[in-house]
Amino acid sequence: MNNCEFKIGVIGLGYVGLPLAVEFAKYFPVVGFDINKRRIGELMNGHDFTLEVEGDLLKSVLAPSNPAIAGKGLFCSSDVSDMGDCNFYIVTVPTPVDKNNRPDLTPLYKASETIGKVLKQGDIVVYESTVYPGVTEDECVPVLEKISGLKFNSDFFAGYSPERINPGDKLHTVAKIKKITSGSTPEVADLVDRVYRTVITAGTHKATSIKVAEAAKVIENSQRDINIAFVNELAKIFNKLNIDTHEVLEASATKWNFLPFKPGLVGGHCIGVDPYYLAQKAQEVGFHPEIILAGRRVNDGMGEYIAHEVVKLMVRHNIPVKGSEILVLGFTFKENCPDVRNTRVVDIIRELQSYEVNLTIFDPWAKPQDVHHEYGLDTVVALAEDKTFDSIILAVAHREFADTNWNSKLKTNGILYDVKGVLPRSSVSARL
Repeated sequence: MNNCEFKIGVIGLGYVGLPLAVEFAKYFPVVGFDINKRRIGELMNGHDFTLEVEGDLLKSVLAPSNPAIAGKGLFCSSDVSDMGDCNFYIVTVPTPVDKNNRPDLTPLYKASETIGKVLKQGDIVVYESTVYPGVTEDECVPVLEKISGLKFNSDFFAGYSPERINPGDKLHTVAKIKKITSGSTPEVADLVDRVYRTVITAGTHKATSIKVAEAAKVIENSQRDINIAFVNELAKIFNKLNIDTHEVLEASATKWNFLPFKPGLVGGHCIGVDPYYLAQKAQEVGFHPEIILAGRRVNDGMGEYIAHEVVKLMVRHNIPVKGSEILVLGFTFKENCPDVRNTRVVDIIRELQSYEVNLTIFDPWAKPQDVHHEYGLDTVVALAEDKTFDSIILAVAHREFADTNWNSKLKTNGILYDVKGVLPRSSVSARL
């Protein structure tokens, strides 16, 4: 196939799918599909609430109707029939875990059912959602076969090209991050790789199989999770030794091959989730992954640890904990990003609530309605000028927080705890 023979369908227009769809729309006709009708309406009006795609760029690639005009452009829809002419499908739906940290493949199953309704002879379906090795061929393909009535690797084909997106990062955008590709046959692997090379300026790496590509993705974030867990454990040790962890890391970083990880909360839809996918598959084949799960336990316990550290500091400063006024700065899972999915700031808040304190959660990036819907918590996007607090916890390093004198918002003898280590050392009571 030549580029003009491809019509791409992108299923899931969130933090991963939309930027990818926009890049492809510069070269191909693209139909972006999402079940959220409100989201579709906003996108067709040139607005992306995730802030991953600027309005002017989005408007520049939008096509007013389907199919896209002039052989390229993006048309967004919640009607599956609009993907009927597509022949190259890309699945970018979330892959969460349930309350017991078990992989939840429901979004993948539903996306596969959707594609199955319009799948045709010769079509290719590429999955980008993070999974454990084997999900594409063992879980998703059977759904495609069942719904479409077509036969895998005879009537239609599959590929896997794991998403590599960093929400809020305007430097490492989707086109500038090297992409892993793979296909269910050697010929399809070549074709999938060629399609992605059209838009990925950083280049591609063609994996030898779909399972290799799946495994490569799931260990990327597992590796990062383990490294952060190690530094979080060091922070706990150094705290007991009355040594500043950030000063230790700064000194250690003078060695050329030292890995510059920092302590903190580990949330989001990748690092805090992906290790559970690998652990699940390992346990299915009879292996208990000790290091992976140990890292998860350490990182999942950091919110509670931070809350306890703040309470202990308050006690030492003779501040009554019950009924105290505590300000939490930031709620999103990372800085300068509106994404509240799997934020671990909520762990700090839940633990502090058990002490019957009065909490104010301030985040200029998070939408209060999203926070309330997901967690049942109330947040504010601005602070009353005259209100002061017994304790302030900087939990997320939004750019707005770094240049503020937070001591002016503290009551006499109040506590300022810096989780992220971004405030001047002399201005804080303690930092992680």
